[in-house]
Amino acid sequence: MSIDGELKIFTGNANPQLAQEIADHIGVELGECSVMRFKDGEVRINLAESVRGCNVFVVQSTSAPVNENLMELLIMIDALKRASARTINVLIPYYGYARQDRKARARDPITAKLVANLLQTAGANRVICMDLHAGQIQGFFDIPLDHLVGMPILANYFLTKNIDNPVVVSPDMGGVTRARALAERLGAPLAIIDKRRPDANVAEVMNIIGDIQGKTAILIDDMIDTAGTITLGAKALMDRGAREVYACCIHPVLSGDGVDKLQNSPIKEVIVTNTIALPPEKRIDKISVLSVAELMAEAVMRVHTHRSISQLFD
Repeated sequence: MSIDGELKIFTGNANPQLAQEIADHIGVELGECSVMRFKDGEVRINLAESVRGCNVFVVQSTSAPVNENLMELLIMIDALKRASARTINVLIPYYGYARQDRKARARDPITAKLVANLLQTAGANRVICMDLHAGQIQGFFDIPLDHLVGMPILANYFLTKNIDNPVVVSPDMGGVTRARALAERLGAPLAIIDKRRPDANVAEVMNIIGDIQGKTAILIDDMIDTAGTITLGAKALMDRGAREVYACCIHPVLSGDGVDKLQNSPIKEVIVTNTIALPPEKRIDKISVLSVAELMAEAVMRVHTHRSISQLFD
């Protein structure tokens, strides 16, 4: 199969470890690029090698500091476009602003759409994401977007643990599809936590739908931010008769005192992926990190060689 253009991978400062893992899986060196700051805080990008005619893949999660990482990405895309890259493919393992995907109140912005517009205007030809908080964000783009799913990585981990009498629990009604998919892979029943959210980052458990008595509960969500929802859910499960509780997610946002909440919760283990780089102070013993590098590397190679990636969606 003929391949048009050399493959090159670059990274910003958001998650260089993941970018290096992806490059290692593919068998290429990371592109030489420095991402620095001028004294006034402006982003300075220096591409230290030619990208003319290349298929370039840029790895950058737009996690905290969100605006810094987003600006790095936009400026790097612009630099690559002006340097005559053949294609600019953006790997965004964690898509920031994804929770601002609709107008929940009068005069709300739809920032997830604004970010999509910015990426396209900067010059991105394709976007590859993982587990978007809102699936409709795929429709915010007028360029190809490949939406990878990390749940099978979590499922494989739990299958190796041979958990006795498991039940998969969705922490809210919105996560039922994701929880059901995990339950099917584990051959486990499904339970749902019925909660209400009186304010942002505030949740109250109202009821638990399903049998969790004496079972090992596995809570699954796309992200853990302040950890209020997941720890509240774990406490409710233990209070209602669960034997023990595991929690898992794709994106460990872990803002504020989220890590402390997890540490002091009844959760036995928290399984996350490396879509967001965890600093040393957040790497507590209770958190296990799985890598999405192999999945993303396979997506990169399939895009580069013009092969279908549809089977990776499963």
